[in-house]
Amino acid sequence: MSDSAVTRLHIEHRTTFTYERPASASYNEVRMRPANVAGQSVLETNVVATPWTHSSEYRDYWGTAVTSFEVLLPHGELEVLATSRVEISPSMGRSSGASWETLRAPELQDRMTEFLTVTSTTEVPEELQALAVDSAGDLEPAEAAPAVCAALREAMEYVPGVTGVHTRAAEAWTARQGVCQDLAHLAAGALRHLDIPTRYVSGYLHPMTTRARPGEPVTGESHAWVEYWCGDWYGFDPTNVVAVDNHHVIVGHGREYGDVAPMRGVVAGGGTSSQEVQVQITLED
Repeated sequence: MSDSAVTRLHIEHRTTFTYERPASASYNEVRMRPANVAGQSVLETNVVATPWTHSSEYRDYWGTAVTSFEVLLPHGELEVLATSRVEISPSMGRSSGASWETLRAPELQDRMTEFLTVTSTTEVPEELQALAVDSAGDLEPAEAAPAVCAALREAMEYVPGVTGVHTRAAEAWTARQGVCQDLAHLAAGALRHLDIPTRYVSGYLHPMTTRARPGEPVTGESHAWVEYWCGDWYGFDPTNVVAVDNHHVIVGHGREYGDVAPMRGVVAGGGTSSQEVQVQITLED
């Protein structure tokens, strides 16, 4: 399949919590429904929890679709199933890129302040700041951003399980190990240091679009990458060192993971819980 072709994907994201003893209640927010954005159309999407007592849907401050639900009865297990069908089209007619002068203009910095401000999670050490400056060199912003991401990725080892959802970018950099979330946080911090507005993106990744047969479910994954603004928003995946293409599915944007966490909630009782996550993605005809 050509990278320029329209791609249709069916996604099943199943999360199961098993409690040590029955929980008396739980309150949850789910961000697993793909976004309707330029180049991506949502054909169908649904989130169902078993059990649940009441649910509602809304869009949060960042524009991400949220399913909020509560379970007000004893339950030893909670399963959340998000199913979606999306159509992804090639990007067309984007800006050729903004200059450093444009990015550093006070009016642009004021408009993009939320994606230029470094948070405690995305703050990067001076060593990485220097690497970003060196990697950008004399390049224009649209070329500098992927160069910085590539240099960052070369310095980091992808190792599942060594970090968690609360790991800060600086901690992952010190260890030189992490996963997609850490690489997205590091990229966001490094690019913001250069005055390139950058947002964290939460979504899904089909791992083998060019080889998968239509109708064949494959094991996918929740994924994270960044979008940087250089006259338009450009997606880049620092984990795989590629521009975002037709096997990346966008769910939401924010400053960092905490703004777009796939699921968060509180539980009354239950004791220790275990969690199992399965993501299956099917390429459609």
